[in-house]
Amino acid sequence: MENLLDLNFLIESFPAIVSRLPITIGIAVGSLVLSLFIGVFTALIKIYKVPVLSVISSIYVSFIRGTPLLVQIYLVFYGIPKIIYFLQIEYGWLQSADVNSIAPEVYALLAFSVNLGAYLSETIRSAIESVDRGQFEAAKAIGMSPTAMMLKIIFPQALAVAIPNLGNMFISTIKDTSLVFIIGVVDIMGQAKILGSRGLAFFEVYIAVSIVYWILCIIVERVLVKIEKRARRYERGIAA
Repeated sequence: MENLLDLNFLIESFPAIVSRLPITIGIAVGSLVLSLFIGVFTALIKIYKVPVLSVISSIYVSFIRGTPLLVQIYLVFYGIPKIIYFLQIEYGWLQSADVNSIAPEVYALLAFSVNLGAYLSETIRSAIESVDRGQFEAAKAIGMSPTAMMLKIIFPQALAVAIPNLGNMFISTIKDTSLVFIIGVVDIMGQAKILGSRGLAFFEVYIAVSIVYWILCIIVERVLVKIEKRARRYERGIAA
């Protein structure tokens, strides 16, 4: 009689799957960092209504929110090499660039950064606009430059407001990294697929990888809760 579940294979698959965690975490964390720069830049363009750039940023956000992440990954993976080839042939630029040597992790990082940046721009814009206008006026009254005002007064308070949404997006990004195997990145999901095909035990490895994702997201969620509490205390200190 055939067993419903090969428990031994399931347990034995954990070490191999966990060994790819650095790839999953690296793409998620790296894309979060890069997307914060994209998000802040795009948010400020919208807040200050910069001519031309505000239209471009609106189109960018609309396109990213209106297309699947999977399609965006493919666009980056196949589009960047074509752009580099075009620049090399037509203008002689980037002659030292070898697209064949670019690791698929780089394309994954770029795709996730561009995707997450669009969503973060709206979160960051809302967070900045939620800061009491009196804070802006007070900073101007004491002669603070716009840059100093943003860095020392506005951004810290806006960050405290944005952290819950940032946390949710980061957790979603961790789960979305399961898509990167389609361009050859062997993350924890990719490793699970490889193990499953070798042992013809897909059910077991998908149970294993789902447990790894679950535990990882629980840990991240706990860390984010602590960060949010500290940020709230810091926000109250600034406001006071």
